[in-house]
Amino acid sequence: MSEKKSESAPEKPTSEEPEIPYEAARDELVGIVTRLESGGISLAETMKLWERGEKLADICQTWLDGARARIEAARSEAEDSQA
Repeated sequence: MSEKKSESAPEKPTSEEPEIPYEAARDELVGIVTRLESGGISLAETMKLWERGEKLADICQTWLDGARARIEAARSEAEDSQA
């Protein structure tokens, strides 16, 4: 799987579900943070982990945004049915 990123335009989350579940992304991100905080790794490995962490954080945010949208839609439907 080849990925090309434009350095001038950040990736924006899409309305599609991310490729991995929220819990898996969160758990992997926790592991990356732990490795980065422990130190003792090369600059190249640090950068690789940081980039993966950024992607995982975006995936988590996409899941959370989707959940928030579903909650707001459900609240709106409930309010409309009570009116």
